[in-house]
Order: sequence, then structure tokens, then C-alpha cells
Amino acid sequence: MTRVGRVERTTKETSVVVELDLDGTGRTEISTGVGFYDHMLDQLGRHGLFDLTVKTEGDLHIDTHHTVEDTALALGAAFKQALGDKVGIYRFGNCTVPLDESLAQVTVDLSGRPYLVHTEPENMAPMIGSYDTTMTRHILESFVAQAQIALHVHVPYGRNAHHIVECQFKALARALRYASERDPRAAGILPSTKGAL
Repeated sequence: MTRVGRVERTTKETSVVVELDLDGTGRTEISTGVGFYDHMLDQLGRHGLFDLTVKTEGDLHIDTHHTVEDTALALGAAFKQALGDKVGIYRFGNCTVPLDESLAQVTVDLSGRPYLVHTEPENMAPMIGSYDTTMTRHILESFVAQAQIALHVHVPYGRNAHHIVECQFKALARALRYASERDPRAAGILPSTKGAL
């Protein structure tokens, strides 16, 4: 059974198409018009071994907010769709990733209950190219809301804003990969004592 999610989201502000294959090889085709965000979504696909296509056209003449947010919402919805009934998955995943002086710790539960805990160093550089660094938390909030997962992201230290954000996306990619992979010892079993996720 293929585990692919495809979501199209169109508003007066943006037009977004996301396709995500959980059992891919890390092939990506990303175009949002926000260079650093494209770079981060590429990290997500490559390190998660997800085949990921993202095509977003947004009102960048205003700023990047709507483009970044709506892409994250569509990505979360595609992830949820691709997960399907969650039978046989590991459900939980975590990963710690360093990037030079920065470190990110990410833990995920594909629980069906959206919740985000996010901490990162204060006083980061406000911009990376056209990417507003305050949007990282909002990206995660938007993704979590649509994917319906519990996500804890902790960056205990780091100095370079690029590194601080990038290690979060890399750790998220691996944590999502580990949580969504099929457990050969639990084939046909839903990983919940409640019988529902």
C-alpha cells in the first residue's frame, strides 16, 4: 500500500500544491519563492527520505508570511493523509542533530492530538535572506495543527541563525521518519492501548 498524501490549498493569498511519499528516497522538488524556506523543506525531504514536491505561489509582494504559513498547513495535511490509518507504524520518534555550534532535539508522537512545545535561543538574527526567523515556530504550529501530532523541539544552544533553524528541520525530518516507519514486529497492529489514534 502506498503512503502518499496530496493536498491542494488555494486562497486569495496563496496557491499551494504538496505531494508527499513517506516511503520515498528523499527526492525533492521545492518552489515557494522563499529561498531559505525551500532549503529547509529540501532538508525535510532528504533527511526524512520522503519524496516531497512543493509548489507555492503567494503574495510575496506583501511579505513571506502567507506563503510560508500556507505551505506548512498543506504539508501537515499531506503528512496526515499519507499516514493513513497508522496501523503498524512505530508512532514515536526522536532525533538530536548538531550543526556546528547549534544543537536541536526533536521528539514526535503521531498521536492524533496536536500539541507543540518549541524553544530556541533568543536574540537570533531576525532574517535569513527573505526568511523571517520568527516564522520557524509558526511553521511548526501550522504543521502540527494539520498533521495532528505532538511535537517537542528544543534548541538548547546555538549562535548562527541559519544553523539554529536548519538543525531543527534536519532533526524533525529524522524524527518523523522514525515515527512513521513500519515496525516489522507490529504488522497489522495499531500502536495504541486505546485502539484509536
